[in-house]
Amino acid sequence: MYRDKDKLAINVAKLYYRSDFSQQKIAQELGVSRPSISRLLQYAKDKGYVNIQIIDPVEDMSHMEQRLKEKLHLKDVKIASSTINDEEEIKKYLGITAAKYLDSILKDGDIIGVYWGSTLYHMAQSLVPKAVKGSQIVQLGGSISNSEWNNYAREILDAFADNFDTVAHYLPLPVLFDTKATKDLVDKDRYVKRVLELGRNANIALFSVGTVRPNAMFFRLGYTNIEEQEKIQKNSVGDICSRFFDVEGRICYRDLDDRTVGITLNELCNKEYSIMISGGEAKIPAIRAALKGHYANVLITDQFTGKALLQD
Repeated sequence: MYRDKDKLAINVAKLYYRSDFSQQKIAQELGVSRPSISRLLQYAKDKGYVNIQIIDPVEDMSHMEQRLKEKLHLKDVKIASSTINDEEEIKKYLGITAAKYLDSILKDGDIIGVYWGSTLYHMAQSLVPKAVKGSQIVQLGGSISNSEWNNYAREILDAFADNFDTVAHYLPLPVLFDTKATKDLVDKDRYVKRVLELGRNANIALFSVGTVRPNAMFFRLGYTNIEEQEKIQKNSVGDICSRFFDVEGRICYRDLDDRTVGITLNELCNKEYSIMISGGEAKIPAIRAALKGHYANVLITDQFTGKALLQD
């Protein structure tokens, strides 16, 4: 009983002090009264769980990390402990965990390849400033949007370059061209060719996994018509770097893949660190498929997704 109360008080404190949730919003999320939230916050203070940092003595993720590492044959696994199983909240904790992990492995001379999206944006906002000699930041794929939606590509690369006191190499091109011939022609441009080659040579790659839901960012960018979107949704479970794959992790819709700008999934397989940062219930099928395809050797996810992957 006391263990359950302690855990609840810690989760409430995280939402209140770290995520800036109001007491009323926390009460609505957890289905309890606002006075109960106030009492839990006070209880957390009395127990010493709130003291500059939020201490969580109950939940240890190292055991889950080791089990996932062994089960999925990965180089490393890091679990972000999200207070609630909510997609947007999970992204915040994934960002914090991914930033800490990158700081732990980053060394002089590294070439860091980064894709775009809201999860990577949260990571970019949580980066630990560190001057790394001879390092470079490179965009792994096209980023120009065909809609009013922001994919955060520019903000992400700017943040990485600023935090690591280095230069960023941008790929200011559409995610997808109308024809393969046009895409092949652009690939031959001297600048584009150099950036694409730098992405292939990056020893660290950072990316998330997309879904095929109607509101997925790729569809919101406006590159596909209704017919293409329906075809993608019929055969695919998700994408990495805007390259779509099926439940077995195999590329599907080859015509679309041939028109996509940036690193290929096969090229991701050969990185020293190919880091997939993704979590949330809606992304579990895509994460499973991506792992079957061996596109990542490091997984950063949340504890809810981790439990689901262990049950496979």
